[in-house]
Amino acid sequence: MPEGIVIEPLVERVVLIGLSTNRTGMDKTHEHLDELAFLVETAGGVTVKRFVQRVESPDPRTFVGAGKLAEIKAFVKEHEIDIAVFDDELSLSQARNIEKELDIKILDRNNLILDIFASRARTSHARTQVELAQYQYLLPRLTRMWTHLERQQGGIGLRGPGEREIETDRRIVRDRIALLKEKLKQIDKIKTTQRKGRKGMVRVALVGYTNVGKSTLMNLLSKSNVFAENKLFATLDTTVRKVVFDNLPFLLTDTVGFIRKLPHSLVESFKSTLDEVREADLLVHIVDISHPEFEDQIRVVNQTLGEIGANNKPTVLLFNKIDAYRYTKKDDDDLTPPTKQNLSLDDLKRTWMADSHYPTLFISAVEQINVEEFREVLYEEVKKIHVTRYPYNEGVGRRA
Repeated sequence: MPEGIVIEPLVERVVLIGLSTNRTGMDKTHEHLDELAFLVETAGGVTVKRFVQRVESPDPRTFVGAGKLAEIKAFVKEHEIDIAVFDDELSLSQARNIEKELDIKILDRNNLILDIFASRARTSHARTQVELAQYQYLLPRLTRMWTHLERQQGGIGLRGPGEREIETDRRIVRDRIALLKEKLKQIDKIKTTQRKGRKGMVRVALVGYTNVGKSTLMNLLSKSNVFAENKLFATLDTTVRKVVFDNLPFLLTDTVGFIRKLPHSLVESFKSTLDEVREADLLVHIVDISHPEFEDQIRVVNQTLGEIGANNKPTVLLFNKIDAYRYTKKDDDDLTPPTKQNLSLDDLKRTWMADSHYPTLFISAVEQINVEEFREVLYEEVKKIHVTRYPYNEGVGRRA
């Protein structure tokens, strides 16, 4: 290659496909596709167009109806699209039929999330967890993967085990899954021992939807340098730091972000990572208040916490990114009831948040707005736990 010439990486062109049902509604479907587009961007692709069909239920053969599939096919051919990404999980037969019709790579939401996890895994622990989830996802799909693998030369959705001949043999894949599970058991034992060694200290876990600012807050509170960027799943590895507020020490843990429709295989394979949440004494549930669907994101996080048995812990509800919150002021002569989009931040604070049984705060970690107030509340919550654990330790947990 001549000096000075830089070859830009190929950016794959993507179309998104979603369904609007009576249960979801058109607005909700578009919100889900917004997130799917962000996932595509995080994976390194670019969304060219979105297709939405209103139906009562997915077509059992091709997910969307025949007419909509023909429309997608024409667009794919005309605009040289590389990948079609579906917002819901596809069955093996649906994926095979759609791929045969469109003649391009077909991914569903689960496949895309797994691909992002594969690209973001840094440590041996994270890579093992992701690889296990990939193989568990791959096993029932081996036939389709092998049939079309020879014309799919890498790119989104084919990182990690998708490139190896191991896919041709179910027995070998099952053996690999068993081996990875055994490896994770050994890692779990080590992690459990490490947690037992920290058992005397109060443990605080940062939890929340992906991309709400957990790592940024971790850096702010612990003066560490945890990787943080404005992309989904910027970090997968659990980070634990010792933090001291005045003379009160505690352990602060940054955890993997949650997301709606998180593949079950990922929840299972990330068990040891989620154990940090399960065994924490206090949760700081961080919410991106600037996101239009932050209430839905709260529900998703609470649901996931319930699934891992961590939904009844003392919690601080922390609304982050108040500097990015935007609303449209309603005209005084407009008699229609206000919506969430018409509420100022002060108005919003007087809604259900005012009745929350958790300590509730509003901050901006990036702009460091109200961060000192949060430190004070966190100090008091940690102190409550500390004095019950060490009732006679007068010197710790006392302000200077």
